[in-house]
Amino acid sequence: MRTLEQLTFDNSYARLPGAFYAKLNPTPFSSPPYLVHANPAAAALIDLNPGEFKRPEFAGVFGGSLLAPGMDPLAMLYSGHQFGVYVPQLGDGRAILLGEARNGRGEKWDLHLKGAGLTPFSRDGDGRAVLRSTIREYLCSEAMQGLGVPTTRALCIVGSDHHVYREQVETGAMLVRMAPSHVRFGTFEIFYYRKQHDHLKVLADYVIEQHFPHLREAPDRYARFFAEVVERTAKLIARWQAVGWSHGVMNTDNMSILGLTLDYGPFGFMDDYDAGFICNHSDHNGRYAFDQQPYIGLWNLSCLAQALLPLAEKEALKAGLDSYTPIFEREYRSLMRAKLGLRDERAEDEALIRDFQGLLQGSHADYTIVFRELGTFRSDPGISNGKLREHFLDRDRFDGWASRYRDRLRSEQSRDEDRQRSMNQVNPKFVLRNYLAQTAIEKAQQKDFSEIDRLLTLLQNPYSDQPGMDAYAAPPPNWGKHLPVSCSS
Repeated sequence: MRTLEQLTFDNSYARLPGAFYAKLNPTPFSSPPYLVHANPAAAALIDLNPGEFKRPEFAGVFGGSLLAPGMDPLAMLYSGHQFGVYVPQLGDGRAILLGEARNGRGEKWDLHLKGAGLTPFSRDGDGRAVLRSTIREYLCSEAMQGLGVPTTRALCIVGSDHHVYREQVETGAMLVRMAPSHVRFGTFEIFYYRKQHDHLKVLADYVIEQHFPHLREAPDRYARFFAEVVERTAKLIARWQAVGWSHGVMNTDNMSILGLTLDYGPFGFMDDYDAGFICNHSDHNGRYAFDQQPYIGLWNLSCLAQALLPLAEKEALKAGLDSYTPIFEREYRSLMRAKLGLRDERAEDEALIRDFQGLLQGSHADYTIVFRELGTFRSDPGISNGKLREHFLDRDRFDGWASRYRDRLRSEQSRDEDRQRSMNQVNPKFVLRNYLAQTAIEKAQQKDFSEIDRLLTLLQNPYSDQPGMDAYAAPPPNWGKHLPVSCSS
């Protein structure tokens, strides 16, 4: 494991033409930075010794007041479609790419500092992040990692007593986000709409060289690159749907070219199942509702396809786009079969899944809890499934579905104990409900960071029973349901 001084930093993105970014250093807080929390699992990705967390230099480097050798900070330029409307210039308005750290295996990780101060792309913002929003991203990105959903990671939160003005006065914080790349769909869009096709090609070649090297010599590499982005995005969104998670702001500037969950703002795990769940208080028309996410993924990919038209044949891009729905549906059905403990793929799967979701919707049943308890289902007709049945208002309708489910399990010769074991590996016991995040935030605002530590440990192992933690798997209290979150969250 390495010390801070032993980390090796570079910034290959800084060697692209100057039109791709603005070079500048982070702006330190007006008051001394202090470490709120650091994540040993993320530190291991860059071989960083967790003992370094205690050094004041750690908060200095990742709180914007010190630079490590090899860092070449910059704010990335991009544009994007926001709520369906093209915005000609966006960019890192409160984040700075510090550089890339390589681990001993040769893997490269971008270190992106959110809340690092004003940049040329800040528009009307102040370039800052607040403790509240950094805690939400810190916990949720690691929760998604624990669930097996592709995501950016979070190394640490550095706080301060620096005042930041939102709906009220809050304290500022910076979060170090990690990913192999922070290039977005919107990074391609800006050079397409500016008709800077030479820059578009440079960007595509850079991304392929860095992250899709198996395509570098292919004559149709841009179309094949797009097809791989389509596949990654389809599989990503299928996983969101399977775990009951909403992004909240699926603008094209929030879509990772690597198929990672990127930019945690007004996200939400569903409590009561609602196909039309809207987690973003600012999404008045429900564009990014839970059941719209698969379609929006396709819509966003069509924007990327358009941006790649100068580099690839239209029909080849269309073929890539046409593969999205079959890939998504195949992945989603596979994930949902696993959640139901079904071994075989059959024609009636879709109806069995859809009808169970209809039961959940009609009863306002808790998505995470009921799927976890479904593992306790007994396929012997002589054994009651009464506890599971109590979650549903229309008991007769549940009984009808349970009879079909039982017949299916018995036809597969499913063994209850084996099935429960496998279902518990795909149906989490713990997810980051909004009220849990809010509890951690309120304690942290009093400089008690113990709940962040507790939740991080819990959410990194969401499928396991953890002694003394059952309260975190319970339904939210009344005050914790439907907490409003918006883009400022």
